[in-house]
Amino acid sequence: MSNFFETVLDVLKQDERFFTAEGELLRNAVVEAAGKMDAKLIKALYNNDATRQRFFADVDGIAVFDKVGFGWVVNNREFIPDSYTRYKNKIGLANGHGDYISTSLDVELVFPYKDCVLEGGQTKEDQKRSEIFYNETLAPDEVDRVLYPKVLTTARKISTEGTANIAQCNRDDNLIIKGNNLLVLSSLLKRYEGTVKCIYIDPPFNTGADSFKYNDKFNHSSWLLFMKNRFDIAKRLLRNDGCIFVNLDDKESAYCRIILDEVFGRDNFISEIIVGTNKSFGFKSTSDGIFKQANHILFFAKDKSSFSINEEALLIEKEYDKQYKFVFENTDKDEAQWTWRNINDVVAEKLGYSSVTLAKRNCEDFDVQVANYALENAERVFRTAAVGGGALLKRRTTIEYSRQHRGIIVRHPNDDMDYMFINGERVLFYKERLSLVDGQLVPSEVVTDIWMDISVEGLASEGGVDFPGGKKPEKLIQRIIELSTNKGELVLDYHLGSGTTCAVAHKLGRHYIGVEQMDSQIEIILARMMSVIAGEQSGISRSTAWHGGGSFVYCELAKMNQKFVDRIETANDDETLSVIWNDMQNTGFISSKVNPKDIDTNADDFKSLSLDNKKRLLMELLDLNQLYVNYCDIDDETFGISDEDKAFTKSFYGEA
Repeated sequence: MSNFFETVLDVLKQDERFFTAEGELLRNAVVEAAGKMDAKLIKALYNNDATRQRFFADVDGIAVFDKVGFGWVVNNREFIPDSYTRYKNKIGLANGHGDYISTSLDVELVFPYKDCVLEGGQTKEDQKRSEIFYNETLAPDEVDRVLYPKVLTTARKISTEGTANIAQCNRDDNLIIKGNNLLVLSSLLKRYEGTVKCIYIDPPFNTGADSFKYNDKFNHSSWLLFMKNRFDIAKRLLRNDGCIFVNLDDKESAYCRIILDEVFGRDNFISEIIVGTNKSFGFKSTSDGIFKQANHILFFAKDKSSFSINEEALLIEKEYDKQYKFVFENTDKDEAQWTWRNINDVVAEKLGYSSVTLAKRNCEDFDVQVANYALENAERVFRTAAVGGGALLKRRTTIEYSRQHRGIIVRHPNDDMDYMFINGERVLFYKERLSLVDGQLVPSEVVTDIWMDISVEGLASEGGVDFPGGKKPEKLIQRIIELSTNKGELVLDYHLGSGTTCAVAHKLGRHYIGVEQMDSQIEIILARMMSVIAGEQSGISRSTAWHGGGSFVYCELAKMNQKFVDRIETANDDETLSVIWNDMQNTGFISSKVNPKDIDTNADDFKSLSLDNKKRLLMELLDLNQLYVNYCDIDDETFGISDEDKAFTKSFYGEA
């Protein structure tokens, strides 16, 4: 086959359109030309005996070009492979699959976490760095024991009394776990299957718009497979009356909806919530000219027939709406004798001022006085609004009469809705905007599937930690948790990021489990949660009367090959990589696909690889089944698990 590839290349070299000035093949240009049945390309292929025999079929004396088969050859990884691919093929480290995601049993294990992107993009200096991330897809025959429960280490409880090492895990402990989230989720199943009431995740958006360009290596299908692997386990962790919220932008939301339909069932879809994000103040250019302001939250139940929304949380308390600016007077008389005035004039007079201007100048809380007056007199305070649609058609005569007889109240004699009109517009009373919340009537509105009322500005240091551009507002997570859970129920976030979900759940009296892998994120999360326990007053603290208290348990998956993953990601030179490779051979678990003796870091073909490709290679040489220590191997002396870690792990799984 390799000789045939060379023949195809020789044919293509006859056409300069398909090569750069440096001699690099433009694969897309070739495939596009074939798709358009480019005459010059087809003629060149037909004139060569080998390519004519391979790509043309004779149909009643007519040569028919197989453009699909030709495209497969040009895109085949063995057709002009780069040095990295050639080296992988040489040592036997190569695989490939073509299944649909919906039928694929592959597992996307390692992911270029969005939080890495946020970490690297916090300052202009950071954005100049070139970060490399790695992902790995494991086929079913490669997964082996990868999803077995893992050993947990370094367990400690953080509370108002301080930090203490522990060897016991209680069922109602709040948990923050460091490790690969797929492996943590699979470990949670042993004790928490069917116990989680709400899952909220803010996963990587896969936009490809960041400065790191990592998505060139983590493409659309891999992202979807990554998400599906975790959804499959997340569903098992949910209670029958549980639900999941997935926060995305428009890059992948439509495709993710299809994956959620498959995993949770289309009948269990509840809503797609649109959340306003960046404000469109001033001119902000985008590639397509449309300013992007919306995030999408996909909301699914595990079993819609068992799930129910908390109705109390459906009401959003609002400020006084200044459009309700009129007050009816003389309401003790017949309706025909009612008069009305501007609410500001009424309140100014009530306060003893001759004009609104004087009232505002001398009364600092004048607006508060107006809002209170509107609340106390809601049955008389009103606004007017134009009527449209069917209501307009049904009441056209009445509305026209009202327009012609301005300054009086008009009603249709047989109006089944009993609408009141003034100056051709319908009267809307302020009392219709009030709802009973905690025993008090307050201005409110019902939650819809468009959330534009949650500010995304000024969040950089919310939660007591500095994390610009990467956090979701605590108020957003508060609404989600209050809509779907009650106090004491369990909330899970396995893309924890800066820790917002756990912080909000803690303040709201919910139990929680958060999962995160990045060291830098863990530092932020722990600092934030300690601030929460100490009673920090940002976010929702004041509105929920939060003053501190409570506790959480922090622990980590016990590392094996993950130690080498961490070292490879931070290596900056060839010498360091050679040391890592030597250590991997001595103490690591190498993939069974290769013979370590075939790999010589001093050989020319290895040296010719770029530093990034050398790092990729070492990553792929690791046996990813052995990233962390399996629970079943807890007593193996090879791994050196301490007695305290053994006790905590057994307690975590409910076996001690």
